[in-house]
Amino acid sequence: MKLFLNKRIKKDKKVNTLSYRTVSANKATVQKEWVLIDAKDQIVGRLATKVANLLRGKHKTNFTPHVDCGDNVIVINADKIVFTGKKWDDKRYFTHSGYPGSQKRINPTELFAKNKLSIVEWAVKGMLPRNRLGNELFRNLHVYAGTEHKHEAQQPKELNLDTIK
Repeated sequence: MKLFLNKRIKKDKKVNTLSYRTVSANKATVQKEWVLIDAKDQIVGRLATKVANLLRGKHKTNFTPHVDCGDNVIVINADKIVFTGKKWDDKRYFTHSGYPGSQKRINPTELFAKNKLSIVEWAVKGMLPRNRLGNELFRNLHVYAGTEHKHEAQQPKELNLDTIK
């Protein structure tokens, strides 16, 4: 008897099928913004996680894992970043070309002397997916050593990293 009543109710009521469908974003429906972040006196790892989340688009309600739905991020003052502890001397960055004996190690002090931007770029790239989507997301990152950048025409919105979770 109970089963019969449930079927009868389902026949009588019209269900709005659009209310429970999952909407998946694509390139045409994504709203990309330009964001400006000041890296002055910011800890590298914490800065990189927040920037990677912005690039990925995880802060948006229409986040879709297989689509580039993140924002374009401009990081200024990358030459004024901070490491905690003794990481300037003890941390090591490794590269390997694939040939035997071609592993190279460099600490952040030497890497910073060569290229001031590469520490922030490596930290963010390490937190992005290792596939074509990750490469596409990394192209949305723009890192500058000083306060000047060439993206004034995009009118970037300045974000305070302390307000981002």
